[in-house]
Amino acid sequence: MILSELKMGQHATVTGLRLTDGAVDASLLQRLGELGFLPGEPVRLLRRGPGGREPLAVQVGDTLFALRLAEAGCIEVMPLDVAVNGGAA
Repeated sequence: MILSELKMGQHATVTGLRLTDGAVDASLLQRLGELGFLPGEPVRLLRRGPGGREPLAVQVGDTLFALRLAEAGCIEVMPLDVAVNGGAA
């Protein structure tokens, strides 16, 4: 699952970063990692922009970020309810 697919308020854990359809490059993945979007880090989708779109207000650790959908689409996550229940939602 990717970060932009989380529901508002949903908690998750970062599982990795991935390149998407060409809208982003490897330097963006490096920057996301530098900002703290690393495997094992807790994340939460706080809010979506007007009309449910972008920017996405995201908390990683204790820090808040505003991400575009293209950036959020590079961040793979596992919702905490799935991680806790061993895959059962």
